[in-house]
Amino acid sequence: MTDIRRPAPLPGRPGLARIAHAVRGLPPSCGPVRLVAVDGHAGSGKSTFTARLAEALDGAPVLRLDDIASHADLFDWTDRLLRQVVEPLSRGETAHYAAYDWHARHFGPAERPLPAAPVVLMEGVGAGRRVLRPFLAGLLWMDLPRYTSWARGRRRDGPALSGFWDGWEAAERRHFAEDPSRPFAQLLVHELPVGYEVLPGSDETAALTQIVTQGEGPSAAR
Repeated sequence: MTDIRRPAPLPGRPGLARIAHAVRGLPPSCGPVRLVAVDGHAGSGKSTFTARLAEALDGAPVLRLDDIASHADLFDWTDRLLRQVVEPLSRGETAHYAAYDWHARHFGPAERPLPAAPVVLMEGVGAGRRVLRPFLAGLLWMDLPRYTSWARGRRRDGPALSGFWDGWEAAERRHFAEDPSRPFAQLLVHELPVGYEVLPGSDETAALTQIVTQGEGPSAAR
């Protein structure tokens, strides 16, 4: 990993609380919404981190990209996301989408609402893809290596889904080779034994990076 500047810690605003404070101060990016993406390899801890960040944001709504993707479209779901979610939010309207059932292998039938709240979190592999970045107020990357993340995911899902994981790994490798997210992340999130450490990403000119890290240090939420 390249050498990353680590300024002095900011007292009294550790980890998730610091990120939540920074996100609230960002300008809206998708109509009235500050749309914040959490990307990373499958198994890197995106869902857990995003749930905790949503709690720090007083219950910010969360869109899980597992609800938008499907067996047939592991990564080819951009049009569906733009039509069902991004376009309504950009108009200040509540979005409605039919979540995919990975066991029954179909969408819906009921639609889920996603309100145009001041902050909406979107988590999943590919959340920081180039088509979506113009709508994002911030992009966070769960900075766990690919093979470590995949091993965690395989342990979580068990041997019954080993065949799915074989196909997934190949598809994810192709996706990030063609459309990487990490180089465009403002913040890199490292999971610690207790809490998280947050470091500046490659895009250190972005407002989120400046607010969270300028004159501060790596943050650990404990």
